Amino acid sequence: MLTLLTEIEQYWTKRAEGYSQVNQNELHSEQKQKWQQTLLKYLNLTEIKTKHILDIGTGPGFFAIILTQLGFKVTAIDYTAEMLLKAKQNANELQVRIDFQQMNAQQLTLPSNSFDAIVTRNLTWNLPNPQTAYQEWYRVLKPNGILLNFDANWYTHLFDEQMRKAYEQDRQSVAKAQIDDHYTCTDIDTMEKIARQVPLSAINRPSWDKQILNDIGFKTIELFPKVWQQVWSDEEKLNYASTPMFLIKATK
Repeated sequence: MLTLLTEIEQYWTKRAEGYSQVNQNELHSEQKQKWQQTLLKYLNLTEIKTKHILDIGTGPGFFAIILTQLGFKVTAIDYTAEMLLKAKQNANELQVRIDFQQMNAQQLTLPSNSFDAIVTRNLTWNLPNPQTAYQEWYRVLKPNGILLNFDANWYTHLFDEQMRKAYEQDRQSVAKAQIDDHYTCTDIDTMEKIARQVPLSAINRPSWDKQILNDIGFKTIELFPKVWQQVWSDEEKLNYASTPMFLIKATK
């Protein structure tokens, strides 16, 4: 019987090509500038060229690439080998140098107190042991280091009837607008099977994260529930109206 982590890895291996295309589109649109401006705003780091950032769950490398283009030194990790292959290809095409490593976000083989910041997008909800991951991320951050975690309650509709109705309304809105449905154009059955097993699908976030990060020892924890307004395209806003992206900013 497959472990949950293996199921997750196999799913994202199959998604690597399509997800890479999404990232490539972002890299060649106004989305890149939106994300760069947002990351700079919340990182608030001076002397950029001396700062080392860890991109966890890099996927096809979007955050890693745009941060490197801004002048940061970036290490980027992902558990899925195929995602890292796409990330390396995307970085090579744009001639940016990034330290890519295959690694489990919940068991980092990296030194303690070594990064000025950690960034991650759409990852934490997908982890079998998110609290363990947060403890590891705290460990590798330098004192006063910053964590930026962008995520959403992507699959709460599997556990909540009101959210289910809102999710179905999103699907109708997307169909009416005649744009790609970001849920149903993937292997939705497999993804929902995984979502039913990971712990955060049924938990109210980001309030859960705030409590866990506080317990771990982060000095300050700030929540930005409307960050999606700064970075999402019109297509994303229609697709995910019922699951707005939030930002959790935590300082060690």
